[in-house]
Amino acid sequence: MTPIEIGLISVVAIVFLIYAGVYIPIALGIVSMISIWLMRDNFTLSLNLLKIAVGDSAMVYSFATIPLFTFMGLIVSKAGLGRDIYEVMTMRFRRVKGGIGMATVGANAVFAAVTGSSIASASVFTKVSVPQMIAQDYNPRFAVGVVAGSSVLGMIIPPSAMLIIYSFVAEQSVGDMFLAGVVPGIMLAIAYVGAIWLMAKYTPNFVGGRTVADTEWMPKREVASKTLPTLGLITIVLGGIYTGWMTAVEAGATGALVAVVIALVRRSMSLRGFWDALLETGHITAAILFLITAASIYSRMLGLAGLPNQLQDILAGNAASFWTIMILYVLLMLFLGTLLDTASIILIVVPLFLPLVEVMDLSLVWFGIITVVGAEIGLLTPPLGISCFVIKSTLNDDNISLKDVFMGALPFAFVMLIVLFFLIEFPTLSLVLL
Repeated sequence: MTPIEIGLISVVAIVFLIYAGVYIPIALGIVSMISIWLMRDNFTLSLNLLKIAVGDSAMVYSFATIPLFTFMGLIVSKAGLGRDIYEVMTMRFRRVKGGIGMATVGANAVFAAVTGSSIASASVFTKVSVPQMIAQDYNPRFAVGVVAGSSVLGMIIPPSAMLIIYSFVAEQSVGDMFLAGVVPGIMLAIAYVGAIWLMAKYTPNFVGGRTVADTEWMPKREVASKTLPTLGLITIVLGGIYTGWMTAVEAGATGALVAVVIALVRRSMSLRGFWDALLETGHITAAILFLITAASIYSRMLGLAGLPNQLQDILAGNAASFWTIMILYVLLMLFLGTLLDTASIILIVVPLFLPLVEVMDLSLVWFGIITVVGAEIGLLTPPLGISCFVIKSTLNDDNISLKDVFMGALPFAFVMLIVLFFLIEFPTLSLVLL
């Protein structure tokens, strides 16, 4: 077999193994090593490339952002800041039809800016938001759909683990990727709020709910106590990166320290909770770095096979336009999103399309935002839809089925797709802060 044929078979094999339940880094690493061995008939070479992959990935200084931001997000979650932000948002929106759904989106957007995790957002707001919406007579399908849709903001609004993973694959600055994710994340949150308003106006039966006209406003002092810690943490982290006062690693370290101080001052976290956060940080960091290492040898395998260059030649030979390439890219991510998680999609498709994007002289930072937003749609689509599964397992309510969660999330997946095409058409939206 030719290297091209081996490369194509390896990509299919990786997708098949992941879908069959094989741990993602194991599938990437083993298939890549075997493919290199077959292409070069040299097992020692594949082992040496694995050794280089470890040195060039897990040992990179910028990846210190992974444990730091992960720890910060876990501390913030355990300190109850997500619940506080939600309570404030709810008081502001309860008099509006569909207002609690809008409040959930707003709270999720703020919470995402200090956690960077869709799974954490889905877990927190399933417990906080869904019971309250159902108590206010909202359609259960709409209630879980709002939480599922807005939870994806955690992977777009920085700090985001997916942006970090992409920055490694594309060799881009983590700080630049974080700044590029701010405007698209805010755009998506606003689009969600607008979609909820339209659904409440034109499909009231799907939304349900009732407004509360006589709700008393929360005292200003209480509003400040519930919002200032989170807003201050966001300002320190993103403001430090934007002004250039801190690198992404330094911002992560500072944010982690400030989060611990906030938790101590609020007395909202026990010593056991702190220890659990440390352990979970270690588990998440090890998993991500293992994934990055496997992705490194996978990229080298694709380079040896010449698959990215072959794809480039095929598209160039057919005189493919910019939009043809981007639609093909989006369709590929949507298809893989029905089978794989976001990280797997990024690690599989980006090395294939990256050389083509470079030849077209497009911004790799912009391409990263397009990739993450496109791959995140997969969190809401069956049969995998990780966020939907997290919501169903966290809710533990037999009256709300997994189908209800997926159907409720469907309108928000469509909104994401619309925003994605806006970001493709107007790259400035992603690059305005750089």
